[in-house]
Amino acid sequence: MTQPALLIVGGTHGMGKEIARHYAKQGWSVVLTGRDGSVAKSVATELGGDTRGIALDLSEPELVADALADLGAVDHLVLAAIARDTNTLDNYDIASARNLVTMKLLGNTAVVSAMRERLAEDGSIVLFGGRAKDRPYPGGMTVGTVNAGISGMVVALALQLAPRRVNAIHPGIVADAPYWSGRHEFTAQVRMATPTGRNVTMEDIVDTVDFLIRNRSVNGIDMYVDGGWLLL
Repeated sequence: MTQPALLIVGGTHGMGKEIARHYAKQGWSVVLTGRDGSVAKSVATELGGDTRGIALDLSEPELVADALADLGAVDHLVLAAIARDTNTLDNYDIASARNLVTMKLLGNTAVVSAMRERLAEDGSIVLFGGRAKDRPYPGGMTVGTVNAGISGMVVALALQLAPRRVNAIHPGIVADAPYWSGRHEFTAQVRMATPTGRNVTMEDIVDTVDFLIRNRSVNGIDMYVDGGWLLL
């Protein structure tokens, strides 16, 4: 039996890498991307199995189609690339904001456009947003706005790509992700303010992505994975 094929954009570190690791262990055919092609190839070798790494820079959407030209058909697509942007109106960094908007909105859309004819009819797309869209924080205006844009993309793409499914995952603070793993005081505060009494983990995120890929009736939704953080 042929194993499913998966493309993970932003699969060289953090949550994207853990998603790639999960499916490599399942024997899937995995292609992961990173801005640095040599890093992507190194990570693919580390994960083993039928895993391949290629260079792809979402901040240059005009080049996305060429970067993906040699890929064959895929069953599922995970758009997991994340960029950090700390911006305030008092000191607004336009270049940083433009990079984030370009990556998450234009770059991701360019990937979907390039792969639309190679995505299986019973396949799926999972986009990554984040809870900053509902819980603004100082310096997070552009991040929150872009994450809200991901919600708009989900509905538009689900209609245009039907019967393929399109969903988004919006993680809370993922305590063991590289960005947060050393910020113990903050993640402890988040844990105490979360009804479940525990932090979100990368394992939780991988499990949610797997659910969104597997469940053939979940379509056009925003999946919040934060333990109910915003309830308190």
